[in-house]
Amino acid sequence: MPVARAFRWSILAASLAASAALALGGCMQTAGPVAVMQPRPDLDSMAYGQPYSAPQPVVVANNGGGAIAALSNSFASSPAPMPVGYAAPMTVRNGASYHLDAGDKLRVVVYGQEGLTNSYSIDAGGSITMPLIGAVSARGRTTAGLAGEIAARLRNGYIREPSVAVEIETYRPFFILGEVLAPGQYPYVPNMTVESAVAIAGGFSPRAKRDVVTVTHTENGGSMRAVVPLGTPLNPGDTVFVGERWF
Repeated sequence: MPVARAFRWSILAASLAASAALALGGCMQTAGPVAVMQPRPDLDSMAYGQPYSAPQPVVVANNGGGAIAALSNSFASSPAPMPVGYAAPMTVRNGASYHLDAGDKLRVVVYGQEGLTNSYSIDAGGSITMPLIGAVSARGRTTAGLAGEIAARLRNGYIREPSVAVEIETYRPFFILGEVLAPGQYPYVPNMTVESAVAIAGGFSPRAKRDVVTVTHTENGGSMRAVVPLGTPLNPGDTVFVGERWF
């Protein structure tokens, strides 16, 4: 009887030892290392045709203003938006640099020659017609240039030393169309603007677009059209168009 009991105890002890060994073996297992894939320049070149380049971090300066300062700095680092402006037509200064055209009325003075001194209108062909010398082209010339041309014509067999002066009596009219109360043709007033032209035409209609207008300027046979604000200077012969607002 004691021998059997001792045998059972030995079997039990062996079983406990085996279980402990198995449990200890399971607890002592450790996880293997985790492999981390790094981008390889050669693989990126094969896949995308260019080497891998990690994006550069964005550094935002913070001068103590917290989140608001950081946001302001991020906007400041962005490219500044391009300014938006309205195109302006070519400005022609009335006076010595003014270029004549059809519709201008001139006063031509030939000193000592009362028969030649008179007022002349530039016709549709761009010329004035004077005694002795006939038609003289005035389109595109300044008053000084026209005076020189008239003097050269008179010097050629008519007057030995002519003295000629040309001044503008009346500028050619301007035109205003579209959403104004009285569209049409009006005499040009020196140094006027688009806004004064609208006022001469009776003001805007109720449906007019009041912030900008379209101006067509013609000079030397060419024309240019631009959308301009109301303060833009207006030139003789210009055409102003006031558009209709959508709502």
